[in-house]
Amino acid sequence: MRVLPDLRGFARFLTRDPASADDLVQDTIVRALAAQSQFEEGTVLKAWLFTIQRNAFYEQKRRHSREQEILLDIELDIPPSIEAPSQQSARDAVQDLGALLWQLPELLREALILVGAQELSYEDAAVVCDVPAGTMKARVSRARSQLAILAGHQASMEKA
Repeated sequence: MRVLPDLRGFARFLTRDPASADDLVQDTIVRALAAQSQFEEGTVLKAWLFTIQRNAFYEQKRRHSREQEILLDIELDIPPSIEAPSQQSARDAVQDLGALLWQLPELLREALILVGAQELSYEDAAVVCDVPAGTMKARVSRARSQLAILAGHQASMEKA
């Protein structure tokens, strides 16, 4: 129960939608209960649950992507309209950071959220993403560097 708020927070970062995040958390719990015999004593429960959640998210994303391809084929190959994400007029630093986070590549954003916002160790975050700890450290470092660049670019745009 103590991990539910963290699962929901991570799910909201993955899905960008509160309703989808709640569905993802529910799916994560169902999968974890079904696989509870696979949990190894002495490991970090939070990292194990985040791994399940991340895998469920990417599975849903792949399924949705495939469904969209099929729908497009059915609709006589009409190309989908691609709209640029709307820029929010951020009024404080938290909103600015949120907007900047979504400009990062998915892998870097995910690494930064796991280590920074969810307070996982590099090692636990690496387990969640199924990469070496060094890779996780590099991703977090690159994410922080890119955030600094994006923040500097945004500040110069606001001055202009």
